[in-house]
Amino acid sequence: MDPQARYEELIEKLHQRQYRLTPQRLALLHLLAASENHPSATQLFEKLRDQYPTMSFGTVYKTINLLKEMGEVLELGFSNDDNHYDGNKPYPHPHLICTSCHKISDTEIELPQSLVAEVSSTSGYKITRNRLDFYGLCPQCQNKA
Repeated sequence: MDPQARYEELIEKLHQRQYRLTPQRLALLHLLAASENHPSATQLFEKLRDQYPTMSFGTVYKTINLLKEMGEVLELGFSNDDNHYDGNKPYPHPHLICTSCHKISDTEIELPQSLVAEVSSTSGYKITRNRLDFYGLCPQCQNKA
């Protein structure tokens, strides 16, 4: 989705639910909509801190949690790092994670729904969401090696 269209969509969804659209929240929505690198809450806060020195980390965290509850961001949790957030593709899709530099990338490959159905039928689980991550070395780290 076009980052500007995604930004406007996020604004509209918050507006429909009558949430305040402060300048700080709008800036955070813009960063999430335009980001392709799956930032953590800390990284988002650090990008906005100079522009909004009175903004707290809590503002970032609360807004991300609100968007997560609304299904508008996808949270990617890792045991050895801060959680990262995908605001431009808030639906389940595969991610590529570099084991060297920890870069997180999207892949344009879509999971076949037949795979989800097969997992559901063989396990007895009613699948409500899924996550598939591929780990390896990104092209930049391969070139360094």
